[in-house]
Amino acid sequence: MQKVFFKHTLWQTLCKFSSLWYNSPIMKNYIIFDLEWNQSARGKTDSIEELPFEIIEIGAVKLDENFSMVDEFHRLICPQVYTQMHYAISEVTHMKMQDLQNHGEDFVTVVNAFIQWCGKEESVYCTWGMMDLTELQRNIKYFKVENPFPYPLFYYDVQKLYGMFYSNGIKPSLDVAVEELKLMEERPFHRALDDAYYTGRILVWLISKFGPERLLPYHSTDYYRIPESKDQEIHILFPNYSKYVSRVFPSKEDALKERSVAEMRCYECGRALRKKIHWFTSNQKIYYSLALCPDHGYLKGKIRMKRVDDMKVYVIKTLKLTDETGAEQIISRKNETRKKRAKKNREKRARQRKSMKLLIGENNNRKGAKKAFQPTDK
Repeated sequence: MQKVFFKHTLWQTLCKFSSLWYNSPIMKNYIIFDLEWNQSARGKTDSIEELPFEIIEIGAVKLDENFSMVDEFHRLICPQVYTQMHYAISEVTHMKMQDLQNHGEDFVTVVNAFIQWCGKEESVYCTWGMMDLTELQRNIKYFKVENPFPYPLFYYDVQKLYGMFYSNGIKPSLDVAVEELKLMEERPFHRALDDAYYTGRILVWLISKFGPERLLPYHSTDYYRIPESKDQEIHILFPNYSKYVSRVFPSKEDALKERSVAEMRCYECGRALRKKIHWFTSNQKIYYSLALCPDHGYLKGKIRMKRVDDMKVYVIKTLKLTDETGAEQIISRKNETRKKRAKKNREKRARQRKSMKLLIGENNNRKGAKKAFQPTDK
C-alpha cells in the first residue's frame, strides 16, 4: 500500500489509505447477519482458548441498494467441539443439541454456503454489536477456512448507529430497540434469522428517518485482524472525528513514543498541534489529551490501549473537535487524576512509614528481650 503523507490542505488524502472517507457510497448489497453460538457446558475450565464460542446457527437477510429486503439465509450447524449444550444458551435460544445433530451441517459446509450466498458483488456487512464478526472469523480460523473478508474490514454496527442517532449514545439490546421503534412482529428473538431480520428492519428505519447521507459515513472497523506493520495501519476520517488504528507495540511505553500515536493533528486542516494537556491516564487503559487548533478550536484526544498478550498492545486513537465545555471536562479529568494519584502516593508513604515503625519496634523489642535474658557474670 502507498504511504500517505499529511499535508495542511490535503487532509482527505489520508483516507485513501483506508479506502473509505466519510462520503461512503451506497453499496449494491447490505448483508445483515446474526449468529448463535454454544460454549463449554462446564465453564471456562474446559473451554478452548482459540474457540471460546462455537457457532451453531447463521441467519442473514440481504438488502439491495434501495434498502429493500431481497433474500435471506438460514442454516443450523452441528457442533464438533462443544457437543453438550450450555444451559444458558439452551434457555435463551430454546435449541436442543439433538435438533442440531439431526438437522445441522458441519461448520465448513455452512460457512462456505454463506460466503457464496453473500456474493461477490459490492457488499457491506451489518450486525447488531461487534461480536458476531469477531466470532465468525475466530470460527473460520479454527476450522481452517480461508478468511473471505477484505482488509481492513469495515462494516455497520447497527446497535452503534442506533445509539448515535436515536438513543443519546445508549446502546440497548435488540429486543429493547425493536420495542422502542414499535417494529415487533410474530417472530421470536435470539434465533439467528429472526435477529438478523429485526436488525435489518432497524437499519432501514434509521436510513428512512435520518437519510443515508447522514448515516452511512459512520461505518465501524473490525479489530479481529490487527495491522501487522506501519503500512497496514488504518486512518479514517469521519464527518466529525478521526480514527487511527496502530500496529502492535511491545509495550504501552513504546506505543506512546511513536509519533503517529502521540501526535495531535487537526482533522479539518491537517495541522500538527501543540498539546495543552499531554496524554494522561487514570487506569492505564484509556488516555486523554487536549490541544488547540488556531483555526478550528479545541481538539480532544482519546487513546484506548488494547492488549494482544501480557505486554504487547495496539492503539485505537480518536480525535474530535470540541468546545470550551469539552475542554474543561478534559482539564477537570486531568486534575482529578492528579489528585487521586497524589492521594494514593500519600497513602502509600503512610503505609511505608507505618511498616517502618513496626519494623523498628520489633527490632527494639528483640534487643530488649535479648538484653533482659542476657546472663550476668558471677
